[in-house]
Amino acid sequence: MTIRYDEVEVGTELPAQSFPVTRATLVRYAGASGDFNPIHWNERFALEVGLPDVIAHGMFTMAQAIRVVTDWTGDPAAVLEYGVRFTRPVPVPDDGVGAVIEVSAKVAKKLDDHKVQVDLVATTGGQKVLGMSRAVVRLV
Repeated sequence: MTIRYDEVEVGTELPAQSFPVTRATLVRYAGASGDFNPIHWNERFALEVGLPDVIAHGMFTMAQAIRVVTDWTGDPAAVLEYGVRFTRPVPVPDDGVGAVIEVSAKVAKKLDDHKVQVDLVATTGGQKVLGMSRAVVRLV
């Protein structure tokens, strides 16, 4: 399905999604990204440095959030700009369940040249984990 600029209004909500995160997810991401910081896999170390538990990589969290936009457009190349502020970590307990990143998004502005600004909200456990999460997307 192609999202057309002329059919989108300010306030259009994108389909919300939930992204589960387990310790195994973090290990796979560490291997793919090369980010082996022990706060992402070593619970003892994470607690010693004052974190509530092992935490998800910030870039992983950011990547999961933008999936709401890329799934909506059907084209990852439609994302022209994307930025966030990391406001809280995503703790990932070693309990067989892990954490869930909940992401919602809506069209905040219609811009020139078939572009729209999409604002995203990402939470875990009811706490916002990304602030100022915005993407500029070109639609057809």
